[in-house]
Amino acid sequence: MSKRVQAKYKIDRRLGLNLWGRPKSPFNIRNYAPGEHGKEKSKPSDYCIQLRAKQKLKGYYGNIGEKQFRKIYQEAVRKRGDTSENLIGLLERRLDAVVYRMKFAITVFAARQLINHGHVAVNGKKVDIPSYKVSDDDVIEVVGKMRDNEKTLGAISSTERDIPDYFEIDSKGLKGKFLRTPQFVDVPYPVSMEPNLVIEFYSR
Repeated sequence: MSKRVQAKYKIDRRLGLNLWGRPKSPFNIRNYAPGEHGKEKSKPSDYCIQLRAKQKLKGYYGNIGEKQFRKIYQEAVRKRGDTSENLIGLLERRLDAVVYRMKFAITVFAARQLINHGHVAVNGKKVDIPSYKVSDDDVIEVVGKMRDNEKTLGAISSTERDIPDYFEIDSKGLKGKFLRTPQFVDVPYPVSMEPNLVIEFYSR
């Protein structure tokens, strides 16, 4: 198991919020940052505000590495249209994010593990790359022994979150279709995200 998976709740504490809106988050009990100065408040600089926005977005999608996240930003810049919208669209098209949104896994970290171990297929072909970019009308499904796994079944039946309307889901068949790339307003973030500040951070 990677350090990222083990430390997922440390992200909540460090950022001082319940990033995924989960009832198990330690932020629900200790709603301040760790360390002896965790409760102290000071006025942040513009740089700190932009950095925090970037950390929130990176953390939410499974604590994506800086090098990979910067590549996603650069691709968003190259695409036509609003860069903030492009960034969110690219993040939501990642296979690990799609598996998480479809509720085939309880967390984005669990979704990444499911994919890494070869339990996810796209259009009938197994894909083991979490960063794989899903296209409109692609069909994603859980395959193999994980179809009967209690963690998978528990995730799909969980009432923690709803499935967005840019998916078409067959919950019993553990299969779904990615209908379209969402707009920022369509994405059900449990906390406020500010992709415009992320763009400003990288544009400095």
